[in-house]
Amino acid sequence: MSFFEDVYEVVKKIPRGKVATYGQIAKMLGYPRKAKIVGWALHKNPYCGEVPCHRVVNRKGEISSSFAFGGEFEQQKLLEQEGIIFDEGGKINLNKYLWNP
Repeated sequence: MSFFEDVYEVVKKIPRGKVATYGQIAKMLGYPRKAKIVGWALHKNPYCGEVPCHRVVNRKGEISSSFAFGGEFEQQKLLEQEGIIFDEGGKINLNKYLWNP
């Protein structure tokens, strides 16, 4: 399996109402310095609907800035539909919502 496929398998396991960080996924796969490549993998995700890429955020609890989910606020909207709350600065409380497998 390729690194990208490994990323997709991990992301599939993130439950509703939780998020993971790019770096967290990279570490889980044994490549702690490949957080950026995790982002590339998610941007190229061919399995829309199967791999919940919207549940992956940066280490600060911020959403993607690349409009990868159909619009500037689409990722936030999807996460809010799962019960995740954003603060006034647009950040997620990782102490509360970070997935700990």
